[in-house]
Amino acid sequence: MRTLFQDLRFALRTLRKNMTLTLVMVASLAIGIGANSAIFSVVDALLLRPLPYPEPDRLAAVWLHSPAIGILRDWPSPGQYIDIQNENHSFELMALAQSRPFTLAGREQPERIDGLRAQSSLLKMLGAKPLLGRLLLPEEDQPGKPAVAILSNRLWERSFNSDQEIVGKSIRLDGNPFTVAGVLQRWFMLNAEVMPSEGPMDKMDVFLPLPLGADAVQKRGDENYNIVVRMKPGVSVQQAQADISVIASRIREKDKRDLSFGMHVVGLQEQVVGDVRRALLVLLGSVALVLLIACANVANLLLTRAAGREKEVAIRTAVGAGWQRLARQLLTESILLGVLGGAAGLVVAQLSLYVVRAMNPGNIPRLEDIAINGTVLAFTFGISLATGILFGVAPVWRAIKVDLNTSLKAGGRSGQSDGGLHLRRHRLRGLLVISELALSLMLLIGAGLLVRSFARLQSVHPGFTIDRVLTMQIAANDPKYHGDKAVTNLYKEIGARIAHLPGVVAEGAVSALPLTGSVGWGGISVEGYQPPPGQELQVDMRAASTDYFRAMEIPLVKGRFFSEHDTMDMPQAVIIDDKFAQRFWSHDDPIGKHLWFDPKKPFTIVGVVGVVKQYGLEADTKIAIYFPHEQHPWNDLYLVARTSSDPGGLSAAVVQQIHSVDPGVVVYGIRTMRERLHDSLARQRFSSTMLGAFSLFALLLAAVGLYGVMSHLVTQSTHDIGVLVTLLICA
Repeated sequence: MRTLFQDLRFALRTLRKNMTLTLVMVASLAIGIGANSAIFSVVDALLLRPLPYPEPDRLAAVWLHSPAIGILRDWPSPGQYIDIQNENHSFELMALAQSRPFTLAGREQPERIDGLRAQSSLLKMLGAKPLLGRLLLPEEDQPGKPAVAILSNRLWERSFNSDQEIVGKSIRLDGNPFTVAGVLQRWFMLNAEVMPSEGPMDKMDVFLPLPLGADAVQKRGDENYNIVVRMKPGVSVQQAQADISVIASRIREKDKRDLSFGMHVVGLQEQVVGDVRRALLVLLGSVALVLLIACANVANLLLTRAAGREKEVAIRTAVGAGWQRLARQLLTESILLGVLGGAAGLVVAQLSLYVVRAMNPGNIPRLEDIAINGTVLAFTFGISLATGILFGVAPVWRAIKVDLNTSLKAGGRSGQSDGGLHLRRHRLRGLLVISELALSLMLLIGAGLLVRSFARLQSVHPGFTIDRVLTMQIAANDPKYHGDKAVTNLYKEIGARIAHLPGVVAEGAVSALPLTGSVGWGGISVEGYQPPPGQELQVDMRAASTDYFRAMEIPLVKGRFFSEHDTMDMPQAVIIDDKFAQRFWSHDDPIGKHLWFDPKKPFTIVGVVGVVKQYGLEADTKIAIYFPHEQHPWNDLYLVARTSSDPGGLSAAVVQQIHSVDPGVVVYGIRTMRERLHDSLARQRFSSTMLGAFSLFALLLAAVGLYGVMSHLVTQSTHDIGVLVTLLICA
């Protein structure tokens, strides 16, 4: 131990002698180790750390899919849930749930909250505990029970000021009374990552019972629910999948579904991680290369410094120091450098995580759980020691191979015995520099390709004009709007008032705005088309107001837009997109053709509009149809307003006009269309930015390494250069 302390003191004195070189090496290591620690903290939170639920490896979700018609993941229905519940042999516990927004009234302003209607087994399965009151009860899974609500801790604190007497009080959701039965503990959290919904959702604020009556088994087309299961002990996801595939085949035959229809079981952890795993592994490989470059850089700088210490090593060897003693001293110096680099790397990692949270890429689930914890500290310490040993091997090898006679004869040139710009004498250093440059250029090329792909993606036209468009969501869920006439009158009045605002060029409303994650599709019949046996036609369905297409500047290809005459007492109208028209009437005019759910109530095609990138610029679009809102009223809509100037400045005036019609209407999600497009590209932007930053760091490290080697070679060759200059002057 005494010898170790001596080595540490000597290492500190040696590092202080050339503080500039030491700082360069520590900074190089800080970049490499910090980047690895930051990415590992993400890997730890997503891939290594289990979900905060009891026995998370046994939790899974059940999804539908029909790949032949473009549906890779769909929500099940209550009827399918009951079939699975009755026929499966793999699940110990099951729960059906449906997420949706609610309007919480009774406060100063109505508030939009995210809610979940669920069976009582869900909260039990996820290990929820009440802070106040109780959880949902099994008897509340049956119809006819009093309406109760369980509040999340977040909602309880935010909207009810942590009222300790809240249990038993009444709250109003969508205008209906609910009795508060309990408040959940702070740690419990359920969000859209665990329970994906059809529309954009965040964290669940309120939990309501989901009673299933005797007729639930007949509700087979209402595919808007989540199924969460806990597998029996010893049952793997693969075994559960084999079981569910048999059930899916029976459902396919019974319900006459598409031949590709099936169900798949996804572990809950895998569902949360999703496609982030591949991106994480790419980034982890990239930062590993950055760390290798940093190690090569520091090894190079240590080799250049070792050249100046050859006489010191030779003298110590001559007075009896063995190679083991020299190796221990040199490795102590390199490990100390590694630890210092690791400490600085933790600062870099913390700053990196701050930047990641600020960027909010949207493709990193459990972002709030990512932190520098004990596991990350242990990882950082481990790679600090490993890198210290790795880049310390080269100087140790050089010290062992020192020629005593040559070094001691160097006289006053102390350590410059190998002077001269002869790269053949420095093959190891040359190899390290070449390796650094090769690895950094490889990263740079990969980043360049990714950035080029991102630039091409940004140039994809979304099918509408994004500039100067203000968007927001409106929820009109009061019981007085349960009638179709009341809803249509509300939105007509809102639209008329907004259209008269100064600066508003056009306004409209739609049930599913592009680039928001809102989905809505279903089956429909087409005139003159009979699906092949075992197939079905699924299309995107949206309800749009009269001026929606003008407000978004979605081009009209044929026919007309909706008009004020498309009302309930007029023939049912529909607009299709150009992709729909090209599929069924590529050589014919679709105007006047018919679609229907019920052949006795057909819809007449009155127009064809351009194709819209509904789910993202990179995503392929389904064929789509639009219904006039006055004939198919929706309570919750996206409002859009095209302006003649900056749309952000009109948001307050638009909200004021909406509340002047009805103060109880909730307005939320106010964003410009440009901001929504920016958010939709967050995943691609994050990946290209991170890989680009790592490649630039690598190139910088390689440049520092190259400069260090060349600078040292020039310094060592000062005597030779002086002689050459003198000879040239004399000549």
